Amino acid sequence: MKKSPRVADDGRAPGEIPLSEIEAILEGRHTNPFAVLGLHKLGDGFRARCFVPGAEAVTALALNGTELGELTRRHEAGYFEGLVNASHLQPVRYRARRGDDEWAVTDPYSFGPVLGPMDDYFVREGSHLRLFDKMGAHPMKHEGVEGFHFAVWAPNAKRVSVVGDFNNWDGRRHVMRLRVDTGIWEIFAPDVRAGSAYKFEIVGKNGKLLPLKADPYARRAELRPDTASVTAPELAQKWEDAAHQEFWSKADHRRQPITIYEVHAGSWRRKPDGSFLTWDELASELIPYCTDMGFTHIEFLPITEHPFDPSWGYQTTGLFAPTARFGEPEGFARFVNGCHKVGIGVILDWVPAHFPTDEHGLRWFDGTALYEHADPRKGFHPDWNTAIYNFGRIEVLSYLVNNALYWAEKFHLDGLRVDAVASMLYLDYSRKEGEWVPNEYGGRENLEAVRFLQKMNSLSYGAHPGVMTIAEESTSWPKVSHPVHEGGLGFGFKWNMGFMHDTLSYLKREPVHRKHHHNEITFGLLYAWSENFVLPLSHDEVVHGKGSLIAKMAGDDWQKFANLRAYYAFMWGYPGKKLLFMGQEFAQWAEWSESRELDWNLLQYHPHEGVRRLVRDLNFCYRSKPALHARDCEGDGFRWLMADDAENSVFAWLRMAPGEKPVAVISNFTPVYRENFRIPLPNEGRWREILNTDAEIYGGSGKGNGGRVQAVNAGGTVYAEVTLPPLATLMLELEQQA
Repeated sequence: MKKSPRVADDGRAPGEIPLSEIEAILEGRHTNPFAVLGLHKLGDGFRARCFVPGAEAVTALALNGTELGELTRRHEAGYFEGLVNASHLQPVRYRARRGDDEWAVTDPYSFGPVLGPMDDYFVREGSHLRLFDKMGAHPMKHEGVEGFHFAVWAPNAKRVSVVGDFNNWDGRRHVMRLRVDTGIWEIFAPDVRAGSAYKFEIVGKNGKLLPLKADPYARRAELRPDTASVTAPELAQKWEDAAHQEFWSKADHRRQPITIYEVHAGSWRRKPDGSFLTWDELASELIPYCTDMGFTHIEFLPITEHPFDPSWGYQTTGLFAPTARFGEPEGFARFVNGCHKVGIGVILDWVPAHFPTDEHGLRWFDGTALYEHADPRKGFHPDWNTAIYNFGRIEVLSYLVNNALYWAEKFHLDGLRVDAVASMLYLDYSRKEGEWVPNEYGGRENLEAVRFLQKMNSLSYGAHPGVMTIAEESTSWPKVSHPVHEGGLGFGFKWNMGFMHDTLSYLKREPVHRKHHHNEITFGLLYAWSENFVLPLSHDEVVHGKGSLIAKMAGDDWQKFANLRAYYAFMWGYPGKKLLFMGQEFAQWAEWSESRELDWNLLQYHPHEGVRRLVRDLNFCYRSKPALHARDCEGDGFRWLMADDAENSVFAWLRMAPGEKPVAVISNFTPVYRENFRIPLPNEGRWREILNTDAEIYGGSGKGNGGRVQAVNAGGTVYAEVTLPPLATLMLELEQQA
């Protein structure tokens, strides 16, 4: 006699789950569906449970297509379960039917986890340096099935689901598994393909459903105004930059010529219809342009994903994703590879100081202040209406450090220019009394940010010795570009904001008044070697009503161009690496706007084309003369020749390098033409005029020294009588010693 199946006290067959659990799954309230759904061993047999919305009948199959059994529908919304003919735990696929329709569903709850205990250990310790390979969305073959693994940190969430095109944005379909030790939620979603839009659906600990969140580790995102993340294949770039990387990994950056062209990718050039160029189109135009101009590096304003064009990328919602504005991430990789093949480095403007408050972003990510400080005195930036990262939290620190490593490893970037470092270092930055919280010692220094920057720099240089990190730091914080083991922040370079401010202030003045402000030029040489400096004429100086560089210069149009030419040569002869924002190399009159391309039509006019030729020649002169670059960061490469001639507003100094010919740099910042002007020089003999900003080819008047001057020794004093053109800079190189 066949026994009837045992029935639970509430009428359920053995192994069937209570109706309350079914309803929790159907209503998206179940916090651990892995304990219920999928394939489970019960006694000597196996039971399959699944939720397939819209199905009227479901058959369980092994991956090889073998039928394991027909399941019973226990709820009309699409909940099925039943005993199956399986010999072991394994991934299960379901053949679902509704009327004449039939489709296959691979059960995500029948797969084991992807992350392991060592991941948990390193995450907790804060030493996981491969999070960019573990977190976010990654394609893989797991337990015999292709799909995407999703992982997100949300320790205070009650439930986290990944939703997207692949599940009709239904948060009940792919509820993730919580790793209790780390607060990371993960799931392997079988059959998901690259190119699928997705977000995370998060229920906070109070049970409230939050706005859908983009993936903090997403490697690709939708084009604005859409805000979803997009599944992406692993980057498959065939790199051809071994020689480039080997050179920089062995080089001392401080002693190399570095001249940086700062670019906003969306407004350098545009298509005729006003739309953006793709990365490949940029490569075909920008790389040859920079090669011809002699720049050694291109520094992009932030190209990480951001929702708002006028933020210029400084309010990013996707630190790991190159913005979709210019195409897929592979296009950016090809761009970098193309740069490296011709010896041009690529630097990313990187924003770890703060993030925007857009609801799909990091703010209140799991219903709590997760990435930011809860206290607005520490977690909110009043100037920019943004949230400030909690640098004291291990997971946040790891997120940012991993991002720095990610760009160097995956995209072979040559450097990071770190934005707004001063705002990170000071707890009272842009805050009034009572609006900030002192550190543990009662001071205003943000010690957590200091530790973050030191760790980021140490690990970046340790893993990628060819990179350089550059701090935009506007205060006198000590040792920004000194090694961490010497108590420094560990940056390779620091922007010299004082140079920019003082010299532009000087050049704005009418020449007749400059003699009263001589120290605006000389003062910077008192601290020029306290840090490894980059001299920045950046985008910050040509926006917000400040005017372009040519517009800042004093005088009529002729004098403005002469002033600017003299200033550029003065700067290229001054100790420090060089940075120039796009458009300023040909003296664009208008302020920069992100909404249109540069005024390239100006190059048809000789004064503008002359400035462009000058910048080109300055770059190649700077690169070819070790005296001008090899000791940029060391005081023994500089000597004043004339520092105190305030009356004539003339400056002269010598640039030197061991075993190389010295170069004298002479600037006349008045419109007075001076003949037979005595300039002290270190050596008798013939000095060749290697650059004259008053040359006609540059738009000048053509005054000069016929290509050479002779230095003589008169009573122990060596000097040359030099013709100084008006508002001009000369460079003289020792050609033949007497």
